[in-house]
Order: sequence, then structure tokens, then C-alpha cells
Amino acid sequence: MNSLFIQEYSPVLIFLGISIVLSGVIFGLSYVLAIHKPDTEKLSPYECGFDPYEDARQAFDVRFYLVAILFIIFDLEAMYLFPWAISLNQIGSMGFWTMLDFLVELGIGFVYAWRVGALEWE
Repeated sequence: MNSLFIQEYSPVLIFLGISIVLSGVIFGLSYVLAIHKPDTEKLSPYECGFDPYEDARQAFDVRFYLVAILFIIFDLEAMYLFPWAISLNQIGSMGFWTMLDFLVELGIGFVYAWRVGALEWE
């Protein structure tokens, strides 16, 4: 049983070993070969696309969070389309109509977010 386990997972272990070594080499070379000339612009903190000022614990506008959450929601839901499109010929009509229902609900959510002004910046 143990030799079967090693035989089946040896490609995974080899790939893992190569990826760890390669990432270590790339990280090490970037650290050795990079030019280290820090200036005030490189050392200044930044957040959300505006100039830093005062305390880092300052409250952000809720629109930053709202846009980020909406992006994550619609982006993750759109990711369901890729496996569905690849396996469409194997899942049949039930899979097609299920995904069509999903897309309709996604569209309703998008239209609702648009109508209540969640996508408006000003």
C-alpha cells in the first residue's frame, strides 16, 4: 500500500519540489539583483488611491467597501460560467436550464444594484 501511494503521488511530489526550489531561486535572485535605492515616494504608505494623511485608523468612505464587495460577488459568480461552458455537452438540458436560472438571478441582482445606486460613485 505504501509503495502504491508513493508511486501514484510521486509526480505531485516532484512538481511540488520543483516549484518550491524554483520559487526560492526566483525570490533570491530578485532580492540579489534588484536595485535598492529607497526614496521618500517609495517609503510613503498608500491606500485606496489617495494620498496618505493623518492617522491610519481614519474611517474610509463606505463606497470603497461597497464597490469591493460587489466586485467580489459578481466576479466569483461569473467564475461558475467557465466549468459550466466546458461541461455543457455532458450535463444536458437540466444543467443548461439551471445555469440559465442562475444567470437570470445574477442579472436581477446586477440590475437591483444599479437601480439603488450602488454602482454610482458620486
